[in-house]
Amino acid sequence: MKRYSCKAIPSNSAVWQLACWMILAALMVVGFPVHANESCKSLLATGNPEYPPYLWRDPEDENRLMGANAEWIQLLSKEIGVAIDVKYVGPWGRVQEEAKLGRVDLLAGAFFTQPRLEYMDYFYPAFRETRTVIWTRSNFNLPYKKWADLAGKQGVTVINNSFGEEFDRYAKESLKISMVPSLEQALKMVSLSRADYLIYEEDPGLAYVAKLNITGLKTVSPPITNENLYLTLSHKSPCNTPEMRGRIAKAVYKLDKQNVMNKLIASNIQLWRKQQSK
Repeated sequence: MKRYSCKAIPSNSAVWQLACWMILAALMVVGFPVHANESCKSLLATGNPEYPPYLWRDPEDENRLMGANAEWIQLLSKEIGVAIDVKYVGPWGRVQEEAKLGRVDLLAGAFFTQPRLEYMDYFYPAFRETRTVIWTRSNFNLPYKKWADLAGKQGVTVINNSFGEEFDRYAKESLKISMVPSLEQALKMVSLSRADYLIYEEDPGLAYVAKLNITGLKTVSPPITNENLYLTLSHKSPCNTPEMRGRIAKAVYKLDKQNVMNKLIASNIQLWRKQQSK
């Protein structure tokens, strides 16, 4: 950071010296970075807490999130040299509101949408591609091959979920989809015939079906979308500086080249299953 000083003004120019120091003092009051220290000593990350094997609440500390994305974030932390806490701050809808307000710094996994660009910066490349599928009852006849086949049926998904801008727009205009607070509630609605189908990502859905011991559900092909998961940084984060964005972008690129996520997904699927069997 450039340092500003009035020492260059000749000492015999008392009026100008006084004026200079008064201007600098005023700039410091309003927050102009005269001697600002832009170092960011820690970051707070969060994400969708109902998203195994990517993210879920630690059963031994429910204020903490664990999973493949949480482990990936710790690798990122080492790369940028800044501590990152991965914490639970509420359901997915609340998480996005916290990012808008700058009360969390990073989202450890978000799909791309234009509205989210209004309050978050995205880092490229994406660190994971996910499949979003249709879930329905095994004994329910749902002849699905294209989005239009869902018209006239009652769908459900989780509040504030996005499945890509194109499908989101089509669903808003042409489909009947209810929003509920949690994946658990959505799965139970389909199982109890209160909805015809659920739209959700495949891996987290499978994990929760196993956890809840729900039988009689199936997925239907083809997938609704194949979407990328990105790391994002809140515009209002005090750590959102050009220098920090550069460090994070470089680290994301390096981790992508190392292809670490495949190993993290595999190990966390096993960890989730082990925890649910206890």
